[in-house]
Amino acid sequence: ADAVRLLALRKRLESALTSGLEVCRVNGHPERRLPHIANISFGFVEGEGLMMAIKEIACSSGSACTSASLEPSYVLKALGVGDELAHSSLRLSMGKWTTPEQVDYCIAKITEAVNKLRLLSPLWDMHKEGIDISQIEWAKH
Repeated sequence: ADAVRLLALRKRLESALTSGLEVCRVNGHPERRLPHIANISFGFVEGEGLMMAIKEIACSSGSACTSASLEPSYVLKALGVGDELAHSSLRLSMGKWTTPEQVDYCIAKITEAVNKLRLLSPLWDMHKEGIDISQIEWAKH
């Protein structure tokens, strides 16, 4: 019964974030994942910066395997997630006492923080202008 309830909460979180934010990706297999853990990447937002913007929400960046490292998660990379999206991921866990209202609170706070951080990102501006950032040859200093 708990697994069914947690899966519903996870799906609520993932669905709201991916439908409400552009360049937002759920990481992992669509079905074969733990019901209580969501790993979501938010393009054009640094995961560490996002965590600082939502201090009231318990979360981590990347996967559990690399939560103490600033390197992109090798787990996410093995799933085909590029370095940029791997660096922009959050891992959120729900538990026995998590309520739908708490999930809705997380959705609102994460959405607000992602939108604010993107306003500060020149790469987000370039993306919105239709520039394919992956094709840019960046100069090395």
